[in-house]
Amino acid sequence: MALIYKILPRTLWQAAEAEGVFKGAPVDLADGYIHFSTAEQVHETAAKHFAGQSDLLLAAFDADAFGDAMKWEPSRGGALFPHLYATLAPETALWVRELPLGSDGGHEFPELGR
Repeated sequence: MALIYKILPRTLWQAAEAEGVFKGAPVDLADGYIHFSTAEQVHETAAKHFAGQSDLLLAAFDADAFGDAMKWEPSRGGALFPHLYATLAPETALWVRELPLGSDGGHEFPELGR
């Protein structure tokens, strides 16, 4: 199993749960795919794209479960990032956890993994 992670505002995830589908955050919709990060990438993603934002969630998914809709494509510094070219059902999340801001202003990550 290849675990990947999605950082998103709580309100966006709650809306997806209510609708039964996650179509993506605004940046995902603009780019045409849902952005994910690996465990090695997710801290930098939080710092670069979510700095200072509170009320965030971190959701874990099995990249292999998405089949051919999951593409590994070069992004920051040429690293391969997981991109999903499809919507997803919220219930496919392995877990969803709080991603609070710490006293230093950085996000406090839960233990990554299953």
